[in-house]
This record gives sequence, structure tokens and C-alpha cells, in this order.
Amino acid sequence: MAYSMNDLKKHLNIEIDGVPYKIVEYQHVKPGKGAAFVRTKIKSLLDGRVIEKTFHAGDKCEEPNLERKSYQYSYNEDGMYYFMDNETFDMLSLPEENIEYEIQFLLDGMAVDINFHNSKPIGLELPQTVELDIIDTPVSSKGDRQGACRKPAKVNTGATITIPCHLNSGDRIKVDTRTGEYVEKVK
Repeated sequence: MAYSMNDLKKHLNIEIDGVPYKIVEYQHVKPGKGAAFVRTKIKSLLDGRVIEKTFHAGDKCEEPNLERKSYQYSYNEDGMYYFMDNETFDMLSLPEENIEYEIQFLLDGMAVDINFHNSKPIGLELPQTVELDIIDTPVSSKGDRQGACRKPAKVNTGATITIPCHLNSGDRIKVDTRTGEYVEKVK
């Protein structure tokens, strides 16, 4: 399927010159003079590079040949992350540089989807939200507990998340894995 300028949106996977990309930023521009265009930032699903690309009316891009399969995270060793196929129990490895962002939310035994491009593993997709434990955060004074107050917190995966001031070490929180933002406290 070919995508036109009007089909483009954030998080859409597209293929340009045989390379699969994900649209990470999208802006539709309608200048006072001239034709409308779409300004995007796209991230290569092969190597993680982010480039800017402008699409004009009549420009086409293809849908990439991506396949998604369920795996379970097992362990990491020497910069490689190992996942077990849920059906065949075969092991698959991905290098750290292909999944640098996702590592900060990866928990032992977590179910993930591995993306394949033309039968080659290229990256993974986490669940939309994940529950993490706060292991270290500054103690807030009583005056800092207003709704708009925020502070940094280190979670059990090693990531640092910005959380509301009323939360403390030992609390369990839900985090959006796409943005890295705090969603809610888990009861």
C-alpha cells in the first residue's frame, strides 16, 4: 500500500528507498502562498537515526514489510539482549544499540513484540504502559505536595522518571513506555 501526504501521521511506519522508518514528529504546513506540505522527523527502524523529511502533494511512500512476533525477555549479556519465542522457545538476540530507549523500561520476563523487516529482527515494542517501583527519590516537604509539583525518581529498571511530589521511594507507578511519562500510582 502506498501512503500519500494526507495519510501521514505520528507513529506511522513507512518505507523509503527500502529502509523502514517510524514517524516521530509530524507537522502539516499550509503556507499563505503555495501548496501545503508535511514536515516530519522520521526514525530509522534499522539503526535508530532520526532525519527530517518533507513530503509534498503527490509524494508517495510505501508501507514497510514488517512482521511482529511475541517474545519474552530473558536476560542480557555483553551488550546483547536475549528473548525467547513464546511458541517455539527459540532464543533471539538484539544488540543494545538497536533498543537503547526500550531498555529503560524492560523488566525480567516481560512480554514484548519483536519487529522483523524482511525476516530480519530490527527492534522491539514494549507494552504501552509498564508498572515500575520507585527506588530513589528526594523526600518532599509538606509545602511541595501541590498537584503541579514534580521531582525526579529512579525506578527499578534504572530509568529516571519525573513524578508528582507526593510519591515516595517504595511506591509503585505506571509509566507510558512511548513517552517515558508518569501515568498514575498503582494501588
